[in-house]
Amino acid sequence: MDYLFIVAGLGLLFAGGELLVRGSISIAERLGISQLLIGIAVVGFGTSAPELLVSVDAAMGGSPEIALGNVVGSNISNILFILGIAVLIAPMTKWPRSVRRDALVMTFATALLLAAVQLQQIGPSVGAVFIVILGIYLYSAYRMEQADGNAIAEEPKSGEFKTKPVASLWRAALTAAAGLALLVVGANLLVDGAVSLARGYGLSEAVIGLTLVAVGTSLPELATAIVAARRKHTAVVLGTVIGSNIFNILLILGTTALTVPMGVGSRFRTFDVPFLLGLSALLLLLLFKANRIGRTMGAAMLAIYCAYSVSLLWGGA
Repeated sequence: MDYLFIVAGLGLLFAGGELLVRGSISIAERLGISQLLIGIAVVGFGTSAPELLVSVDAAMGGSPEIALGNVVGSNISNILFILGIAVLIAPMTKWPRSVRRDALVMTFATALLLAAVQLQQIGPSVGAVFIVILGIYLYSAYRMEQADGNAIAEEPKSGEFKTKPVASLWRAALTAAAGLALLVVGANLLVDGAVSLARGYGLSEAVIGLTLVAVGTSLPELATAIVAARRKHTAVVLGTVIGSNIFNILLILGTTALTVPMGVGSRFRTFDVPFLLGLSALLLLLLFKANRIGRTMGAAMLAIYCAYSVSLLWGGA
């Protein structure tokens, strides 16, 4: 049954990613909203829904290391694994200027997380701060989009998006909602099967959260990024990765901490969260200084992620 759950979950994730990207792009075009903002606010939040469900459930079930490892591992996976695969499919060029603003927010949120884990417990007060910061960020991003039409003008037109646009706004919304539903169900099936198998092999909760659960709940982002990369929608790929990382920290950890205070293991304070902050800063540097992220960089990202995952599994069994 565990293997059946994993296979069924993967199928639902990729089907959901196709529907979510198609519906979200259509919503952006019909409302005159930039694809980057849609990627962050709709796709980023929607593909983070599995992390939210898993983290709250894990914390309430007495497994805080799975809850925290899920978020930290998912963010590491987003930058190295998902972005690496997307770049191998289609190198990235000409990203909107506003993507740098959102990458700054992602790096700032990761720095806040590093400060929070040093407290050795993430409680309701920290969770409330995270939620407030998320609200300020979303409101500011929306206001900036309204004040600056350049972000929309910079984006590729719908002709480059090979899938035929959804006919009407309500159908586009239903398509995106159906994609989200498939993503959530698929992620839950995959995570249930993967965690059951991992525990059978005697892996620690922290390692399960950082690897199998993190990758499982990040597969919606992977499915969405692959579909968007094939259609050369750089803004959607970057918006999905950056938006998911922001929501994972500010919304998911914030909500989880408000529900159940989480104890923090030493490895998160000394290695995993500092490593995530370094990756976030590196991505920020690339977006500011480089004009292109090519396949060589994508291969390097995947190699680093493989080495990180092997070291976790080797040390945690």
